[in-house]
Amino acid sequence: MTIAVSIENLEYVYPDGTRALDRVSLNISEGELVVILGPNGAGKSTLLLHLNGILTGGGTVRIFGKDIRDKKRSELVREVGIVFQNPDDQLFMPTIFDDVAFGPLNMNLSEDEVKERVRNALRDVNMEEFTDRCPHHLSFGEKKKASIATILSINPCIIALDEPTTNLDPMSRRELIKIIKKLRSGGKTIIIATHDIEAIADIADRIYILNKRIIASGTPKEILLDFELLKNANLEVPTITILFEVLSHLGYNPENPPLSLDEAINHLTKTIETEGGHIHLHIHEHSHEEIERVKKKYNHHL
Repeated sequence: MTIAVSIENLEYVYPDGTRALDRVSLNISEGELVVILGPNGAGKSTLLLHLNGILTGGGTVRIFGKDIRDKKRSELVREVGIVFQNPDDQLFMPTIFDDVAFGPLNMNLSEDEVKERVRNALRDVNMEEFTDRCPHHLSFGEKKKASIATILSINPCIIALDEPTTNLDPMSRRELIKIIKKLRSGGKTIIIATHDIEAIADIADRIYILNKRIIASGTPKEILLDFELLKNANLEVPTITILFEVLSHLGYNPENPPLSLDEAINHLTKTIETEGGHIHLHIHEHSHEEIERVKKKYNHHL
C-alpha cells in the first residue's frame, strides 16, 4: 500500500519558546481516513500546517515518498489541501464563485475547466446555488462547506481538516460528516485533526492521539474503548460507550460495543430482531451499586 504521508521525528518550537511538537512520527496510507485526536493546545493544527510547508520544523515530512523540502510550493498545494478551523481564514473574495475559483485560476487552467471545477466542488458540498453569494453573508456552517469547496476545486490527493465540526449546530455537523464520508468513498486520503470524538467514532480507519507527541495509535475500538487512555489524554469518552457499559451491568453485554449512535441503533435493532422483539435486561441485588460505580468512573463526563 502506498504511503501518502510519512512524518519522522517532527519537532516544532514557536518563536516564544513554546514547544508544539515533540518528535512526532506517523504514517498514513493512501485512501485512509486518519484522525489526529487531542485536546486543545495539543499541537494538532501545528502538525497539519507542516503537511504543505506552511510551517517547517525539525524532522522529516514526506508526501508520497518525497521530502516536502524538495518539492515546489505549487506541487505541494496540488497534493495537500488544508481546510482551516476558521473558514474566514479561507474565504476572502467578493463571491463564493471567486473563492472556489481562486485555486484553479492559479493553476493556469482554462476558463471552462475552472468553471467545471467550481461547479463540481460546490455540488460536492451541496452549495450549487451559492455561486454569487458573498461569503460574509453566509452562516458559519455554510462558510465551513464553502471553505471545503475551495480545496476540492484544486483536487488534491490529500485533504486535511482542522477541527471541522467546531462551532457547528447539530444539523450542520451532521451534513459536514456526510460530506467527509463522501470524500472518503471517493478515494481521497483524509486527515482530521479534532477533539470531537463523537464525530469521528464510526468514520476513522485509524486514530493517533497527540499531545505534543504521539501518545497512542490504533483502530477506533482500540482507542475509544480505552477509558484510562482517553482520561489521561484529557479527552471525552463517547456517550454511547458509557451507555453500553451501564447496559452491561444490566445483563446486556455485546462482544463488540458500538462507538456511535448509528452503530448503536443498528446493533440494538439486530438484537431485537433476533430476540423475538425484545431486549432483555436484568436488575440484580448489585445492579444499582455497579451503576453508581460507572457514574463515579465517568463523573467528569456526566
